[in-house]
Amino acid sequence: MILEERPDPVPGAGEIRIRVEACAVCRTDLHVIDGELPHIHYPIVPGHEIVGIVEALGPGSITFEIGQRVGIPWLGKTCGYCGYCIANRENLCDAPTFTGYDRDGGFATHVVAEAAFAIPMDAFADPIAAAPLLCAGLIGWRSLLATGEAKTIGLYGFGAAAHVIAQVCRWQGRNVWAFTRAGDRDAQAFARSLGAVWAGGSQDAPPEPLDAAIIFAPAGELVPAALKAVKKGGRVVCGGIHMSDIPSFPYRILWEERQLVSVANLTRHDAATFLPLARQAQIKTSTTPYPLRAANEAVSDLRGGRVQGAAVLVAA
Repeated sequence: MILEERPDPVPGAGEIRIRVEACAVCRTDLHVIDGELPHIHYPIVPGHEIVGIVEALGPGSITFEIGQRVGIPWLGKTCGYCGYCIANRENLCDAPTFTGYDRDGGFATHVVAEAAFAIPMDAFADPIAAAPLLCAGLIGWRSLLATGEAKTIGLYGFGAAAHVIAQVCRWQGRNVWAFTRAGDRDAQAFARSLGAVWAGGSQDAPPEPLDAAIIFAPAGELVPAALKAVKKGGRVVCGGIHMSDIPSFPYRILWEERQLVSVANLTRHDAATFLPLARQAQIKTSTTPYPLRAANEAVSDLRGGRVQGAAVLVAA
């Protein structure tokens, strides 16, 4: 990524301009930077876990007021008329726009966003702590919902999303089993400090069968491992936007009504339900702040597994 100066963006009809306070760095940003997602139009400014202050309103933008704190998530806009949008499944919209992918995102001092897809964040006093909730939290929450009533849940890949959802599980009375890179004792200790009842390597067998598992790591080889770890009727949820190829595996580990499903994007309803819960459950994000000029360092540290919790760019 290259740091450059640009004029402040001008909001159009229905848009707002935000002065960025903080933007968390997501693994999806790595996929964008590395060209692992389709139809990326460079140059693009990454970043979709944005917290900032409304600084300017475009024509017709009456949802927010100047000076209000808002969040800008991955889902930047939907068509509103395809079958998925009409069925309240806007995360599957046929013609979506994504922040930091189709339109410039939050690795910047200012960003323009659709007012209808911005999220009120006045209840969150610390923008750095709140930023990871806008993707790690929301995608983690959507993935957790996909596990249904599971009581014992395995989390594969203990990064930003898992460290939030582990706390939600503990608050809800569920048990978490954390699976990390083999030998990563720091990550395993971190997981246990957040309430995990067990922590081990990603290919280790848990001490007992799981009701469900969520895979946050973009590693396809974890799918057979997770299927082996869940009990009959269990569910494995793939929570990422990109994953390496899933190797072939024997039908026996899928049989007995185990299910393998994926989670795609997020909805505004996810934010409306999760963010109040995060405050009620007193979710504490673990963050490592970086100045905006150190964005490449933050990306490198995330890529190398040197961040516990979430890396967050601070624009001030």
